[in-house]
Amino acid sequence: MVLLCGAAAPARAEAPVALAPHRAVYDLTLVAVTGGDTISASGTMTYAVSDACSAWSTQQQLKLQTVSRSGAVTEMVSDYATLEAKDGHSLVFRTVQTANGRPASRVAGEATMTPAGGEIRYTQPAAHTVRLAAGVLFPMAHTRAIISAAEQGSTSISPVLFDGTGEDGPQDTYVMILGWTHPPSASPFPQLARLPSGRVHVAFYTASSHDMRPDYEIGMRYFANGVSDDLDMDFGDFRMHGTLHSFTPAPEGHRC
Repeated sequence: MVLLCGAAAPARAEAPVALAPHRAVYDLTLVAVTGGDTISASGTMTYAVSDACSAWSTQQQLKLQTVSRSGAVTEMVSDYATLEAKDGHSLVFRTVQTANGRPASRVAGEATMTPAGGEIRYTQPAAHTVRLAAGVLFPMAHTRAIISAAEQGSTSISPVLFDGTGEDGPQDTYVMILGWTHPPSASPFPQLARLPSGRVHVAFYTASSHDMRPDYEIGMRYFANGVSDDLDMDFGDFRMHGTLHSFTPAPEGHRC
């Protein structure tokens, strides 16, 4: 996702954060362009998380259509899938991107962690290994850390994240927590309206870089079950707003 001055250490919850299996679809609309080549953008994002007993299975598809100043239209599709052990010990990951139907990039492999550290074993785009320092979090654990910190009243945390979206290893993240409110929350979805919620802003940095500018930023409202809505996605030369269009909780009665 740098040297982060004055950032608090990741908080630990007294009680575990209960994340919710679900499927969410977001409509993405252009908010602003910031001087780059893109003059128009629209899209959708679909995110699904399933409880696989000892692991979380996630799938995310991002579809973006952008128009450049020259009038060129690009259809970009990013498919991202993970299988993350709930104990934080392993992450299997795959990210495939296409542009106008042609392959653009592919990243795949498996990461393992122990209390003393771990490693990433990439199989694509080329086989190589990257070491992981102790304390690196995988995506679902990163979400839990944010919600746990919010529930305890923290205003910022700075966990290191490896999510499998890039071939260069983990990213530094700096998370600003902009308040945590008791229910009811303003939401058209009853399952979410009855939960505590709060806004967060997450900046992602290349771990090996000394550049203070983030690679990517996203703001969102998180609910206590890990579902997010009202997204603000900064792609560098343009920003998009994501509205939760549909939300489907996993069916009740799942047993491991």
